[in-house]
Amino acid sequence: QVQLVESGGGLVQAGGSLRLSCAASGGTFSSVTVGWFRQTPGKEREFIAAITWRGGVTKYTNSVLGRFTISRDNAKNTVDLQMNRLKPEDTAVYYCAASDYYNSANTWAYKFWGQGTQVTVSS
Repeated sequence: QVQLVESGGGLVQAGGSLRLSCAASGGTFSSVTVGWFRQTPGKEREFIAAITWRGGVTKYTNSVLGRFTISRDNAKNTVDLQMNRLKPEDTAVYYCAASDYYNSANTWAYKFWGQGTQVTVSS
């Protein structure tokens, strides 16, 4: 069974950048779509971005358009999330997930989830 492992979280000042990476452990990304979500205490998990594994078609939520970029490396079997111009409201635990649905933004469509990585943006 494929396990997803996120890395790259940390503490950064507002306006700074972080790059998150999601690696498939124990297998390859055979799913159709890999997505990034985030969650803060007391709130539902929120869709951030997704990319189709074969065609590289991307989708973003409006709040990160122009600031975040999702990309995949088929050779390394990783999906990265480059986050620029970070804001305090971007503070959350970030999760990557894999889905057999095409470019879905719905949490229910994602079958495999990583353990999450904390991103904290200070003002």
